Amino acid sequence: MMKRERNIWLLLLLLLVGVVIGGFLGEFLSRYPYLSFLSYGKQFGISLDKPFLLDLHILKLSFALIFNINIASIIGIILSVVIFSKL
Repeated sequence: MMKRERNIWLLLLLLLVGVVIGGFLGEFLSRYPYLSFLSYGKQFGISLDKPFLLDLHILKLSFALIFNINIASIIGIILSVVIFSKL
């Protein structure tokens, strides 16, 4: 019997989809008072106050990486791992 290999790219894609859909649902459902807990979350990352600025005199580049995670995003991550394990 041939052993089925798990594809790490599929897992990463499912995790990304779970985070994005969960984040959108959390923000959308925050309008309803009984579902507002889904939008509770934290923001963290690099350069929250002031992004890193690279000035080359003809070109200015700014870099920042910010994550905004809420309860619905965490539920989306859990669901994507469950879906991946069922595949």
